[in-house]
Amino acid sequence: MMRAKRVPRVLVLLLVVAFLFCMNLGQAGERGGGKDRVLSKITFVHFKKAHAKPPWAGGGKPDKEDQGDYTYLSKGAKWRAIEDYRLNPDFDENIGGGLDALAVNSVLAGIEEWETPDLSVLDIFGGVVIDDSAGYDDGAYRGYNTISFDDYGDPNVIGVTSVWGYFTGPPSQREIVEAHILFNDECEWGDASADPFLMDIQNIATHELGHCAGMGDLYETGALEETMYGYSEEGETKKRDLYTGDINGIIKLYE
Repeated sequence: MMRAKRVPRVLVLLLVVAFLFCMNLGQAGERGGGKDRVLSKITFVHFKKAHAKPPWAGGGKPDKEDQGDYTYLSKGAKWRAIEDYRLNPDFDENIGGGLDALAVNSVLAGIEEWETPDLSVLDIFGGVVIDDSAGYDDGAYRGYNTISFDDYGDPNVIGVTSVWGYFTGPPSQREIVEAHILFNDECEWGDASADPFLMDIQNIATHELGHCAGMGDLYETGALEETMYGYSEEGETKKRDLYTGDINGIIKLYE
């Protein structure tokens, strides 16, 4: 009877290691969509009105492409699925009560502004769900979207938005998958059309939702009227309504 040859132990070990390595590669490729699709975060910090660009201003345009009066956080990156946002409308107690409804209505108005620019109808955002436990938590990835109010630690900051997605590779394969908005509770929030000393919720909500939709910041003086202009101040309400560049940019992104 012919005896089967024994496979050396070293060879067996190498085969096992190679098999496990290939499995891990397959799993990583499935989760990230390939070597060109790496999940990452872009964060925008919205400062009060200033006369110079912050040192990170270029971070809003990672593709380094001049978009004129509108820009994208990464060219081609947009939502491929419609998702809800968990809104925690609670304010700091010393600001005063009765503003929860204003926060909800302001976010809804901001969503409507981006989804119906120039009478076009775009599907970008889902609904708004009230969740008193939702928080910014440094914009960490967690599988759902949030909008909340909390102290940021810098009175010159109005809001912060972190957007997660795949921002490299061919623009047609770039995608936004998650977003988190923080309204800095160190500002005095409210309806600036009624009190010019307040930071207007709808004004800032519309701007920050623009980042969530895929828009970047603008700092050129010619873009002062755009919703995506990178600075704001108390009493300002002009960002509630999209301007020419905002409209052209969002329609082009989602066409």
